[in-house]
Amino acid sequence: MTFEEFNQLKAGEAKVELLKCCGSETWVDKMIEHFPFQNSDYLFQKATDIWYDECSEKDWLEAFKYHPKIGDLSSLKEKYANSKEWASGEQSGVDSASMATIERLAKVNQLYENKFGYIFIVCATGKSANEMLQLAEARLKNDPKVELQIAMAEQQKITLIRLQKLLSDISMSKKSQITTHVLDTSIGSPGKGILVRLQSFKNENWQNLSIGLTDEDGRVGDLLPAWKILPPANYQIVFETGDYFKKSNTQNFYPQVSIQFTVFDESHYHVPLLLNPYGYSTYRGS
Repeated sequence: MTFEEFNQLKAGEAKVELLKCCGSETWVDKMIEHFPFQNSDYLFQKATDIWYDECSEKDWLEAFKYHPKIGDLSSLKEKYANSKEWASGEQSGVDSASMATIERLAKVNQLYENKFGYIFIVCATGKSANEMLQLAEARLKNDPKVELQIAMAEQQKITLIRLQKLLSDISMSKKSQITTHVLDTSIGSPGKGILVRLQSFKNENWQNLSIGLTDEDGRVGDLLPAWKILPPANYQIVFETGDYFKKSNTQNFYPQVSIQFTVFDESHYHVPLLLNPYGYSTYRGS
């Protein structure tokens, strides 16, 4: 349906549609308080603000329960049928995975659920099973409080994507406030499959805000949900460069590269990395 058609629904009908996008009753109820929406930007902004500022841990966990386990496509038939098609598409990267990867993914998912008490939540759009496995293994190491914040941010990315699917004539005017890309200058190609951590400094320690993987172009464009704005402070991006060079049996000097930077305002911050086995450089990109 179009944005205009959505706005013309009765409140109860709109609530049903919003529940397809996020399984938190609190989030849906608070969204309905602003229905009908002034414009699509206002819709996306309220969707994000409510999720971060007006929802609690209980609401986040409720939304997590609406998701099938990544890699367990049979569970889609048992879950909420009204978003089955969307969820299947979001997990399409699983379809071409080897049985060994699927089995490992299932095992890591169980370890994750045993540790944190909820299933592994990741915005799976465009990610292969191997990529999701790498992300799950990295996030399994997180402190529970840190991981909950990462999982709820992943849930918000999914919600925004589903809002776009729901409303056929709109698209988001914003992207992640923080983005990065890696160029391997030793071969003149993108640095693909590098694990990346966005971190903030809290309680005298650097803590993970999000974890991503560079894509085929060496980019991570979704470190944050599109409408989430970080408060002014110092942050850093950590690149697992040692693991990257290990894949090609290339000796390298830096097992990790950490780039600290300052967020001053609500503008976009692009933090690229120019990398070779024995050196690296960075700059503020656009």
